[in-house]
Amino acid sequence: MDAGRRWEILRLHVEDGIPLTILAGDTGIGLRTLERWHARYRAHGYEGLATPTRADAGSHRLPTELVTLIEGLALTRPRPPITTIHRKVTSICGNRGWPVPSYGVVRSIITALDPGMVTLALEGAAAYRDKYELALRFTAEHPNAVWQADHTLLDILVVGADGKPVRPWLTAIIDDCSRAICGYTVFLGAPSAMNTALALRQAIWPKARPGWPMCGIPEVLYVDHGTDFTSHHLTCTVVDLHIRLIHSTVARPQGRGKIERFFGTVNTEFLTDLPGHLTKDHPAPAPELSLAQLDTALEGFVTVYNDRPHRELGASPRDRWIAEGWLPRMPESLEELDGLLLTLARSRVVRRDGIHFQGLRYLSPTLAGYVGRPVVIRYDPRDITEIRVFDHDEFICKAVNQDHHGQKIGLKEIQAARNAQRRALRAGVHERIVVVAGHTTTEPPPQYTLAPPKRPKLKTYQED
Repeated sequence: MDAGRRWEILRLHVEDGIPLTILAGDTGIGLRTLERWHARYRAHGYEGLATPTRADAGSHRLPTELVTLIEGLALTRPRPPITTIHRKVTSICGNRGWPVPSYGVVRSIITALDPGMVTLALEGAAAYRDKYELALRFTAEHPNAVWQADHTLLDILVVGADGKPVRPWLTAIIDDCSRAICGYTVFLGAPSAMNTALALRQAIWPKARPGWPMCGIPEVLYVDHGTDFTSHHLTCTVVDLHIRLIHSTVARPQGRGKIERFFGTVNTEFLTDLPGHLTKDHPAPAPELSLAQLDTALEGFVTVYNDRPHRELGASPRDRWIAEGWLPRMPESLEELDGLLLTLARSRVVRRDGIHFQGLRYLSPTLAGYVGRPVVIRYDPRDITEIRVFDHDEFICKAVNQDHHGQKIGLKEIQAARNAQRRALRAGVHERIVVVAGHTTTEPPPQYTLAPPKRPKLKTYQED
C-alpha cells in the first residue's frame, strides 16, 4: 500500500476524529498497524507514511563467491542465456554445498550489473568509448580558426566515363565555428591527395557564386589518418600556407562529428530527390546524372545549406561566418595557390610544337623561349584543356589545348614568337662575339672587304 492510500485511511482519524479501533474494524487493517502509521505520521509527517527501504535491499543472502560466479558467467563473450547460467550455477552449488538460488535471483544479479561493464566485456572498448566515455565538445572561437576535412561515399549512382554506373565520392571542408561549407569536390575513384587539394583550392579562393562568401586560409586543418591526409605533399602544402595540420585520434570519430552530420544531411535530404539514389533493401536504380550534373546540383544545395538557420547556432552558417565583418587571410594569387595545391605535377620538355601531355598538345606563345628545356606542369584533373607551366617554382604561363579549348592560338602568333626569340638569340650571339674579340687582341679587329668575283678566263683554240 502506498503513502497516499495510507493517508486516506489515517486522515479519518487525524481530521475527523474517528478512533483507530473503529477504523481497524471498518478497513480490516490491524490496530497495531494503524497505531504504527499514526506514530510515523506524527514523527515525520506525510513522508513518514511511505514504505521504508530495507537496509539489505539489493543484496542477496548468497556467498560472495557465488554472486561473483554468476556475474562472471554473464560477462562471458558470447553471453549465454540466463537459463543456461542458472543451470550451470545449480550444478556448481550442488558440488560446493552452496544454497541454490532461484532463476529470479540469478536474473536480478545479472540485470544489476553496471551497463558500462557489460558493454566493455561483451562489445569491446570501442563500443564502451562511444557509449559511456565523457566527451568534450569543442567549438572554434572565430571563423577560419579550424576547418575539418573528410570524405564520404555518396548513396547515388552516376554515369561514369565508360557509360557504366558508379558511386561517386564527396570531399567536403567545413568551418568549425560557423558550420559553413567552405569547399567541396565530387569525384570518381578512391580519395587521393589531389581531390583533397581541389577541395582546399575551392575553399580558400573566392567563389564566383555571390551567396558563397567563405574563403581564406584557415589556422588549423583537422583531418583523420587517411593516406591522402598523411601524404608528404599535404604536409608540405600546409607548411607553405602556414596552416597547422592536426590529425584526429585513431579510431575516434567523435571529433569529426560536425562534418559527419553534414554528410548525413547530404545523403538524407539532397540525394533522395535525385535519380539514381540508392535505397537500402531496394534494387539499384539506373543512373541518369553525370558527375558534372551532380556537381552543379550539389553546389546549389551547399548554398541553401549555408543560408538556412542552424539549430545549435541560432543563425545561418553564412551569417555566423560573416559575423561582424572581418578580413580572411588570403594567398597572393591563384597561380601561387595552384602551385602549392595542385599536386599532380609532371615534368615535361617543351617541344617545338608545344608540350605533350595525356595525348594532348598544349601551346602558348610564351613557350617559344623554352623550347628544349624541361618544365613542370600542373593541372586540374577536372579540366585538362588548360595546364599551368612552371620553371622550378616560378610560374611561366598557361598553355591550352587548341582542340578542346575556346581559346585558339593562331599560326601568326606562334611565328611572331619564334621570330622574336630568334632575333633575341642572334643579338645575344653578336654581343658575346664582340666581348670575346675584345679580350683576345689589343688591336682593332681587322676590316675585311670582299673582292669582286673573278671572271673565268675564256679559253680559245687555234681553230677558233
